[in-house]
Amino acid sequence: MSGFIAGLCVAILPLLAAGFWLGRRTARPESLVGLGTPVEHATFETLHTASLAAPPLRAGLTEETARKSARRLRTLLGTDALCLTDQKEVLVWDGVGGHHRTEIMDRLAGPLESGRGEAFPLTCETPDCPVRWAVVTPLTVDDRVHGALVACAPRESAVLVRAAGEVARWVSVQLELADLDQSRTRLIEAEIKALRAQISPHFIFNSLAVIASFVRTDPERARELLLEFADFTRYSFRRHGDFTTLADELHAIDHYLALVRARFGDRLSVTLQIAPEVLPVALPFLCLQPLVENAVKHGLEGKAASAGKCHISITAQDAGAEALVVIEDDGAGMDPVALRRILAGEASPSGGIGLSNVDDRLRQVYGDDYGLVIETAVGAGMKVTARLPKYQPGVHSASRLTRP
Repeated sequence: MSGFIAGLCVAILPLLAAGFWLGRRTARPESLVGLGTPVEHATFETLHTASLAAPPLRAGLTEETARKSARRLRTLLGTDALCLTDQKEVLVWDGVGGHHRTEIMDRLAGPLESGRGEAFPLTCETPDCPVRWAVVTPLTVDDRVHGALVACAPRESAVLVRAAGEVARWVSVQLELADLDQSRTRLIEAEIKALRAQISPHFIFNSLAVIASFVRTDPERARELLLEFADFTRYSFRRHGDFTTLADELHAIDHYLALVRARFGDRLSVTLQIAPEVLPVALPFLCLQPLVENAVKHGLEGKAASAGKCHISITAQDAGAEALVVIEDDGAGMDPVALRRILAGEASPSGGIGLSNVDDRLRQVYGDDYGLVIETAVGAGMKVTARLPKYQPGVHSASRLTRP
């Protein structure tokens, strides 16, 4: 989908440039400054103006985003006035002839319902009003009409009709990208909720049972474990922020491991090797903790009590522009074929807690090159590697949570 949208943007830009150039030559002829032909100069101006209009529209069609982009869009068309509407009202009017708002909205019912553009003369009793003709083009996303772009001019113009249509298509592409961004955000939120739901009820039960076992024999130990449990659950079920820092995620993992150690005692050993310079790196919330939980499940709970100790190592290294996080256990491992089916969504993830969820979210945030790399075999343990870019547009951690 994103490739198609990018291709559509490239295909539209030359038409926008031609329309912009013709509109500027027709409405306000002026000398072109700089190198290149007039068409090349117009193409540059179009690209520059479009780049300025795009960011507000990527936030969706609202009164604020319409206000921020309208002036740029009117520049693209070279018209005397331009307005953007939703399905109910004019969001912004840029240019002269603002008294035509009511008439424009009265004429929008047909185009908004049919999704097809329309051009019509405007009635005006103001003698010096330069706005006498309007071109309406609906703004659509996935065949749904969100509003309309209306270009107003002194006279009927076939060039304006074509140019307005192309600009409206470009605006629709930006709104579709905004819709995809919102869908991605909703998907990430839904996946975080699903991941929270996967937090093992057995882990919660076992943790509370361990805490209860210390209440009489070692009250201070019971109190410490209860605080660890409270901090872990507070972090796991927090309500704000899609992203956190590596430091906060490791802090939550420490709480989790304290509870696991209380249950399994000397059977579990953990080695941590963390480079201080990667601690501020932002990453998706609840991204590493499920990997550690998976290591415990397959590295410790998958072994019989007589099988001896299980060792889990957690390393976070500085790798230039990336942080390299590796979580490894020497437990039961997994059949690689079964693992591939889990990651592809073809099998129940019960055999790999959160692996598919974390892999999906990393790919959504950073791209397909940043999915989990998992090395495993039956009886050979499991090694999970995650690469995290230190800087990624849109990835910003929420405020750190501290124990009260």
